[in-house]
Amino acid sequence: MKAVIYDRYGGPEQLRLEEIDMPEPAKGEIRVKVLACAVNLSDWEYLTGAPAWVRMVGGLFKPKVPVLGSDIVGIVDKLGEGVSGFKIGQRVMGDYVMTRGGFAEFACVPADETVAVPDALSDEIAACIPQAGGIAVAGTDGLSDGDRMLINGAGGGSGTMVMQLAKAAGVHVTAVDNASKTEWLASLGADEVIDYAKVNFTETGQTWDRILDMVATRGPREISRALAEGGAYMALGGDVPTLLSIVFGGKLLSRGKSIGMLLVPSGQDLTRRVAEIALQGRIVPHIDAVLPIASVPEALARTGKGRVLGKIVIKPELA
Repeated sequence: MKAVIYDRYGGPEQLRLEEIDMPEPAKGEIRVKVLACAVNLSDWEYLTGAPAWVRMVGGLFKPKVPVLGSDIVGIVDKLGEGVSGFKIGQRVMGDYVMTRGGFAEFACVPADETVAVPDALSDEIAACIPQAGGIAVAGTDGLSDGDRMLINGAGGGSGTMVMQLAKAAGVHVTAVDNASKTEWLASLGADEVIDYAKVNFTETGQTWDRILDMVATRGPREISRALAEGGAYMALGGDVPTLLSIVFGGKLLSRGKSIGMLLVPSGQDLTRRVAEIALQGRIVPHIDAVLPIASVPEALARTGKGRVLGKIVIKPELA
């Protein structure tokens, strides 16, 4: 089968399209014929091996898994030992960030992280929602009408869905991203847009009830001054020193505010919940491009540079 593989950490130049052996499902796994796989920031992190914590999961000196791609939609092709509740030919999806393998014609995925795709969702839409939609749901939980929220990294797949849920809840949204996305974010309904290269949101004098940070670059002292009393800051990623300062320093410096990591309870329950929200039209992924498998290096290069408006989806069947 065709797959985009890599065997050392680095940039998109490490990726190559090759014919590799068809994978066989292990106990508890399902093999799927991949219909679509969304590109996530986590793919870029596993490609580059950075931040350093990625290597603790993906392999210390070289990648353990040669095929990236975690948000997979596919047709069940073969069931591994002990798998029940699924049938050959069924369309399924999941967030397989720990096992990956979606940038290929076939992939073996854990059955206990897999759900059926609702008929009303297209392959492309379904591929966009497991990871990014899960982050959006978890990141907006508990918001109330009239709250003020800042999304740092608002122009990606997660950020745009966070904004949709927040605006529907009556929240004032400040969107932060690079200059190439500011007009677009305003057109999507952001109440205020900040170009991070020009303005440090922690130095504006404004405060927010909720700050969701896709890639943390600031310590808890800076963050605290941008949080309203009783407010909450949640980071999704960042380098190890910054995240450690947030986890440990946040407890010391918060003083009536919450500063920490966003823990997303990924799995079947969350994926089903996100799919239902998508069916209701409450989140609509913004798809920048649908590309063939040979374009994975291009897609990851754009992702790493922050040049994707929403999501890119890879479809192996495209020429």
